[in-house]
Amino acid sequence: MAKSKNTGAKPKSILSNTAMDFFRNYINTPSPVGFESGGQKLWMEYVRPFVDNIFSDPYGTAVGVINPEAPFKVVIEAHADEISWFVNYINDQGLIYLKRNGGVDHQVAPAKRVWIHGKKGPVKAVFGWPAIHTRLGNPDTKEPQPKVDNLCLDCGARTKKEVEALGIHIGSVVTYEEGYDELAYDYLIGRAFDNRVGGFMIAEVARMLKDNKKKLPYGLYVVNAVQEEIGLRGAEMIARRIKPNVAIITDVTHDTSTPLISKIVEGDIQCGKGPSLAYAPAIHNKLLQLVQDTAEKNKIPVQTRTLSRSTGTDTDSFAYANDGCPSVLISIPLRYMHTTVEMLHKSDIEQTIKLMYQTLLALTPKTNLSYF
Repeated sequence: MAKSKNTGAKPKSILSNTAMDFFRNYINTPSPVGFESGGQKLWMEYVRPFVDNIFSDPYGTAVGVINPEAPFKVVIEAHADEISWFVNYINDQGLIYLKRNGGVDHQVAPAKRVWIHGKKGPVKAVFGWPAIHTRLGNPDTKEPQPKVDNLCLDCGARTKKEVEALGIHIGSVVTYEEGYDELAYDYLIGRAFDNRVGGFMIAEVARMLKDNKKKLPYGLYVVNAVQEEIGLRGAEMIARRIKPNVAIITDVTHDTSTPLISKIVEGDIQCGKGPSLAYAPAIHNKLLQLVQDTAEKNKIPVQTRTLSRSTGTDTDSFAYANDGCPSVLISIPLRYMHTTVEMLHKSDIEQTIKLMYQTLLALTPKTNLSYF
C-alpha cells in the first residue's frame, strides 16, 4: 500500500471565523480599569450560549456558570481590564493633563492618538510632543524625556470651556486608538491583549465543552474579572463570592527573546512555543503536576518559569482567598506588554485553550490535591 504524502499543510485551527470575529471586536472595544462594561457586555453575549447561566458582581466581574447546582466548584479565570489614563487637569489653553489608570507606560505615549471617554461620548485627541529640532535647537538644553507631568492631550479645543463643551471632565478615562491587526507568520497585534486574550480563551473553552457535549462532574465558573491592573481587586471580590475548590488562572507573560529583557531574571519564554507554566508559592504543586501531565498526555508543548513571592496575577487572589484554594497559572507568551502593539502567536492561543480544556476533563472532585 502506498504511503500517504506529507503535504506540509497546517492542522485545522480550532478557532472558527466566528470566534476570530468576536476576538477582533472584543480587543477593539475599550475596557479601561473601572470602566469595563463595554467589553464585559460583549463577552457575556458571546459566552451566553455555552453556559447555563450568567451573573455579574457589583463592580462588573462577569461569570458564566455550567452546572450551577454542583457543590464542587472549579474556576477558569482571566481579567478584562486594560491600562488607561484619567483626565486630571485642564489648563486655560485647553490642554489636558493626565494620571495613570493602571500600569500604563508614559514612554510610549508621545504622538499617540487616543479616545477620551466623556459624558457626550468618545472624543478624539492626541498626545502632543514638540518636534525634534525644537528640542535640540539649543545645545545648552538637555533633550526632554516624556513624563506623566509633561505629557498632555490636545483635542483641538483652545480653551478650558471648549474642552468641557465636548463632555470632557476631570475623571474622564482615556484609551489608545490602536486596535487588532495581523502580521506575517500567524502573529497578532493589538492593545489590551493583556488580558482580553485570556477572556477570549476561557470563552472558547466553554464553547468547546458545549460543542463536544462534555458533562463535567462539578460546577464550572468561567470568570472574566475586572480591576486586575490596579491590584487584583476583581478577582479578590469574586473569589470570596464563589468560594471555589480549584482555580485555573490564565494571563499573559513576557516573551523574553525580545531585546532589553533579561532571561536571567524573567526566564526563557518565547512566542510560538506553547503556554507557560509557573512555579511559585501561590501555585499549588499537585494541581500544577496535573496540568503538566495533561500537557504531556495530549502532546501540548509547554514552557516553564519561576516567580518569586507573588505571581502578580489573579492567581494570588484565588490561592489565598477564603480557606485557601488550590490554584494554577497558565500563561500565554506576549511581546511588548503594556504597549499598543502587544504581540501574540495564534498557535499559542490554540494550545492554551486546549490545555485548559483537557485539564478540566482530567480534573474531578476526587482528584487528590491534599498538600501531603
